[in-house]
Amino acid sequence: MKKGLIVLIVIVVVLLLIIGRFIGIYNSLVSLEEGVNQSWAQVSNQYQRRADLIPNLVETVKGYASHERETFSAVTEARAKVGQLTVTPEVLNNPEAFSRFQQVQGEISSALSRLMAISERYPDLKANENFLALQSQLEGTENRISVARKRFNETVQSFNTRIRRFPTNMVAGMFGFEKKLYFKAQEGAEVAPKVSF
Repeated sequence: MKKGLIVLIVIVVVLLLIIGRFIGIYNSLVSLEEGVNQSWAQVSNQYQRRADLIPNLVETVKGYASHERETFSAVTEARAKVGQLTVTPEVLNNPEAFSRFQQVQGEISSALSRLMAISERYPDLKANENFLALQSQLEGTENRISVARKRFNETVQSFNTRIRRFPTNMVAGMFGFEKKLYFKAQEGAEVAPKVSF
């Protein structure tokens, strides 16, 4: 064999290895990004479950506490805001939309806290089976939301770490893979809410 042919074969093999590595990196980024989107869908699913439970809870409490209009209005308005948001995976790349989503979810959490505090004023309501079942479902949903958000942040961390590492960062930059946003605690979350009657 001629030296030129051997050199050509070596060059072709090296190029094939580089191209194979490039394809592997790209495919792993696609898989990680889809993992982030799937985690986002689970978070969104749990928020939707909560939004679906709220009308039933409000109606149950209304039956016992008809004069608590302000709280009912706050819960209803917060739920309406959630319904107006279009939540797609593209929100993960838009800090303003993501912040708005978190703000609206925080408003609904706050309104639900006030609604649950009202239930303390009504002993008959606290003993009502429907209310207890809804309250239990809502508490379970809040726990599911917390778990889904934690898993989402873990998935985002894996993705963000991967796109920042060399040589993956070059492939990520060429194909527009961008850092995803994390869920963060809302301002004031470290302070326990005050409930007064």
